[in-house]
Amino acid sequence: MKQRQLSWPGCRANCWLIALLATLTVAEALPFLFTHLRPQINWTQLETQPWVVEEQPRSIEPHLELVPHPNRTKISASDASDAEFLQRLANQTATSRMLWNDAGGGDGLVYPPFVDRALRLLNLKQVAFEVENSLMSQVTCTACRAGAGMIQHQIQSGKTDADLIQMITDYCTNLNIQTARVCQGVAQLFGTELIYVLKRVNLSPDELCSFVIGDGCADVYNPYHEWEVIFPPVPKPPRLADLPIPMEAAPFFKVLHISDTHYDPHYAEGSNAECNEPLCCRLSSGRPATPNAAAGKWGDYRKCDTPKRTVDHMLAHIAETHKDIDYILWTGDLPPHDVWNQTKEENLAILKETVQQMVEKFPGVPIFPALGNHESAPVNSFPPPYVNQVDISISWLYDELDIQWRRWLPQSVTHTVRRGAFYSVLVRPGFRIISMNMNYCNNKNWWLLLNSTDPATELQWFIYELQSAEFSNEKVHVIGHIPPGHSDCLKVWSRNFYKIIARYESTITAQFYGHTHYDEFEMFYDPHDLNHPNSVAYIGPSVSPYYDLNPGYRIYYVDGDHDSTTRLVIDHESWIMNLKEANLYGYPIWYKLYTARAAYNMKALRPSDWNNLLNELTNNQELFELYYKYYWKNSPARPTCDAECKKRLICDCKSGRSHDRKHFCAEVESKIDQESSKSWKSWFYRGLTNSSEERTGDTATDGDNPFDLVIVNVGG
Repeated sequence: MKQRQLSWPGCRANCWLIALLATLTVAEALPFLFTHLRPQINWTQLETQPWVVEEQPRSIEPHLELVPHPNRTKISASDASDAEFLQRLANQTATSRMLWNDAGGGDGLVYPPFVDRALRLLNLKQVAFEVENSLMSQVTCTACRAGAGMIQHQIQSGKTDADLIQMITDYCTNLNIQTARVCQGVAQLFGTELIYVLKRVNLSPDELCSFVIGDGCADVYNPYHEWEVIFPPVPKPPRLADLPIPMEAAPFFKVLHISDTHYDPHYAEGSNAECNEPLCCRLSSGRPATPNAAAGKWGDYRKCDTPKRTVDHMLAHIAETHKDIDYILWTGDLPPHDVWNQTKEENLAILKETVQQMVEKFPGVPIFPALGNHESAPVNSFPPPYVNQVDISISWLYDELDIQWRRWLPQSVTHTVRRGAFYSVLVRPGFRIISMNMNYCNNKNWWLLLNSTDPATELQWFIYELQSAEFSNEKVHVIGHIPPGHSDCLKVWSRNFYKIIARYESTITAQFYGHTHYDEFEMFYDPHDLNHPNSVAYIGPSVSPYYDLNPGYRIYYVDGDHDSTTRLVIDHESWIMNLKEANLYGYPIWYKLYTARAAYNMKALRPSDWNNLLNELTNNQELFELYYKYYWKNSPARPTCDAECKKRLICDCKSGRSHDRKHFCAEVESKIDQESSKSWKSWFYRGLTNSSEERTGDTATDGDNPFDLVIVNVGG
């Protein structure tokens, strides 16, 4: 069963590096078994730029001008001025924004005792499968530890960077882990960065792999990567027993959500879609061995990204079908998955081209973007601001993002975008959107090994924005790329984010992410009361079919400007294109796959309603199968889903805090195990009963039970 297979494509090259470094351990006869002294590096006191959150400019003027849409069936917005509306919306005079400050505030390389098992457990094919499918077991953990220990040993023994990179390339090629050009690209792009970081950290292989892999590799305590955000001394508003249901027939915003475009400028129809590389369907992929191996005109279910004609057709369809869009959420991942040979120049060119596409197709429509993990080169590489050397600084990307995003965003965002690619914009009176750079929670971002403590001060800034919003009676929507509960999100970062969501649950009314490529959601609960759901994260489907998926996008209906507005999502629709039929008939047709409330019989889309749905998905197999169909965007290539698959999917929905499934999933897993056991026992018992009756001639089978057919054939 392929599960969560799309969560790691961006980090696949990083993880190959771990896997092939593990093979070096075997080849070099594990020389790092012996104790080697490590120099003590004081990397915790990093020199940082002075940056005061409270001094940064804020967006305080409404950015979105309402446009009347007479064809809408619901009533239009009020004719009252923004000032009058805001005054009615506020229950009391807004308090001035508060500024606060924090009032309080082994010398040897001793390798863990797993190495005796390394030769028996080190199965590179299994490691590759687990890395690709984000199903980490002890085998991948062992490989990671062995690889990390090996490269640390080579660094300490005086190998040059060039020697290390060449060694990685040779082993990757000779062991056929990937093609020669992929091996060389991975070693050059990722090896240089990894070596740079490992030279500057004082972490054991256990600590390194626990950091990168998470709960799949034990939970090794590391005080250098344990930290807490600081909350202002302001009491949390009393929470409601449940949120009110948005009013029917009230004004609303129609919102488009596009994510994970992965536009491939080198896609070639008819090229090889079954190549032996991470990305196929290019002229460089070679000729297809059979007609069935040829890349389709509009895309392909195999490891291929989105051709330009498909992106153009989708945007034209949206512009024609949804003429009344009020604003757009664009949650990142623009470049393709050729992660072994990307350059900064090529990624910037894709950024500029896709921005221009959006400008031309949606003139005058505000767009609120978020940064994906693929925008950098190499992928997942996002050095925090204290890494300011010209050759490794991330300013090449953030400065260009500011230029491109300013087509839609106000000038007040410039400072935070250039610092960390995050921003806050007041969309309407009482309504704000905050865009987070989730790459600072990305545990495949090697730079966080140097210091993971609130990179770029993003979370502390986030708290300040939310506290200011709370004082001003604003509701907030949060957007980003990597969902905070996903296994790609660093545990300590996710834990702090989870606390922030809980503290400001009365302010944050929705979250929106991408990254997984699937159509799904994540739940958040009060950390002190897991029976109280306090937020929901909507994870939008990918435009890219990578892989085994249909292209798709989302439409949300958000509670609009009126006196009783909740700013909750009222409903959402998922739209897809059937890629198989598009390639078969030569023309794509985009259609609405489902509407959330109608499909799942939900009276509203509050956190409590989504929590109720989770309980129903656990107990109702027919409903779960419907969810599974929509999760895969009705792809004909989707695999079957057994009990383990069901547990993973429902647990993914329930876990808004990463690497902490034991707190959220035990009850769900127990229920599914019980149902699975009952189902199997019932099936087996019926089979035996029917078999016995058939043999004694008491009754005849009707052929409905597959087990009956087997018995009849054997007996006959």
